[in-house]
Amino acid sequence: MWRYRAFIAVQSVVERIPRSWAYSLAVLAARFAWIFSPLARPRLEYNLKAACPELENDARALRRLSWLNFRNHAKAYADLMQLPTMSVQTMRPLLNVNGLEHLEEARAIGKGVLVVSCHMGSYEVVSAIWSATLTPVSFFAEELEPRALFEWYRDTRARLGISVLTLDHGGIRKVLQALRDEEMVITAIDRDITGTGHQMPFFGRPAPIPLGPAAIALRFGTPLFPVCVYRLPDDTYQAEGAPLVFAEDTGNPRADQVRATEELLRRIESFIRRHPEQWHVPHRIWEGSP
Repeated sequence: MWRYRAFIAVQSVVERIPRSWAYSLAVLAARFAWIFSPLARPRLEYNLKAACPELENDARALRRLSWLNFRNHAKAYADLMQLPTMSVQTMRPLLNVNGLEHLEEARAIGKGVLVVSCHMGSYEVVSAIWSATLTPVSFFAEELEPRALFEWYRDTRARLGISVLTLDHGGIRKVLQALRDEEMVITAIDRDITGTGHQMPFFGRPAPIPLGPAAIALRFGTPLFPVCVYRLPDDTYQAEGAPLVFAEDTGNPRADQVRATEELLRRIESFIRRHPEQWHVPHRIWEGSP
């Protein structure tokens, strides 16, 4: 519970100060975390070297990239903490979108949209705007501890029209219903949170990857829309969509799920390679990680 109290104490200050001040505090906190984190930084740097092999023999470049990564992630946390006082009208000028034609193509099919991404950027901004202007949006996400912290995330996002669905049977039922109602569901596949992922190449190395999005797409015919969100130098946001991925039924469900997921991974690898300073995953993905 102390984590929740500490979070709320900081958040109550951050939501009341200008965005530029909030970012200054976030960058200061990021500096301490980057210097003193016993596992987060070593794991992140291990993952960055897997995504960018040229960093293996360039300690200086790796050090700079990991610092930028922590810095960008801290700013994303500041964005999150300011959400209770933000409005869609305030956020809309901050968002640029490429690939919107792919989203329109997906919506025209009439079977909902399953947005598949990675842990990058401030997704609340994009989700709130799309929820207000296009269709209801849900996050398919892990349940945080303590419970009070998860409820804060859920309630804050709900105020902006974003539903949070948990990674359990109840959450999956709601995902399926949302897609039947032609809504949008957002999830990420660069981390195997539930421990049930299928081993497949991710940046050329075997890693457990969730097949759930592809399984849902195969069952319902829902298009899979690869998207990433990243921060631009002026602290606006860029949402970038790639061509749709479809899970084709060949009579072998597992092979069909793997094939669609591998295609998604190639798109996500491309996102990460172009913006490694914003792919914040300080967790074990591959064997051998700290």
